Amino acid sequence: MEDKTLLIVEDDRPLRERLARAMETRGFVVTIAEGVADGKARAKETPPAYAVVDLKLEDGNGLDVVETLHTVRPDSRVVVLTGFGNIATAVAAVKYGAIDYLPKPADADDITAALLAAPGSKPKPPENPMSADRVRWEHIQRVYELCGHNVSETARRLNMHRRTLQRILAKRSPR
Repeated sequence: MEDKTLLIVEDDRPLRERLARAMETRGFVVTIAEGVADGKARAKETPPAYAVVDLKLEDGNGLDVVETLHTVRPDSRVVVLTGFGNIATAVAAVKYGAIDYLPKPADADDITAALLAAPGSKPKPPENPMSADRVRWEHIQRVYELCGHNVSETARRLNMHRRTLQRILAKRSPR
C-alpha cells in the first residue's frame, strides 16, 4: 500500500481545516500544523510522504519547513502555496526541495494533481487563471506588505501617485 501521509502547514485556520477535510476525502492521512516551529516538529516526528506548505507563515518562512522535510525524508513530495508569488521564491522553493509552487487560491484538485504528478511531467495550464486585475492587485499588496504598510514608500517603489495607491488599497480585491 502506498504511503499517503500528508502534512499541511498553513496559518490560515479556515483554509487549513477545509484543505485537510478535502485531502482526507481524496485518501490522504492528514496531519496539520499552523506555523514553522510546529511544522518542523511534526515533520521530524513522522516524516510525511507528501506536504503542502504555505510560504508566508506568522512565525517565519515556510521554506524552513520545506528544507526540514527534504532533510528528514528526501523522497517527500512538497508543494508550496503562496498568495504573493514571485520568481525568486519559486526558485528558492525548488532548491529547497519543493516539487511545485502554486498560487493561492488553489483548490484541492490542483494540489492533489501537483502532489501526485509523475516526476518530470509538465503541468497543464490552469483552467481558472487569475485575472490581470487580480494579478496587479496581488502585486501591489505584496509590495505594500514588504514596505511595512507604508503607503508613501510603496507608491514610490511602484512609481505611482500616493493618492492613486490609497484609492486602490481602499477597494476590495478583484476576482
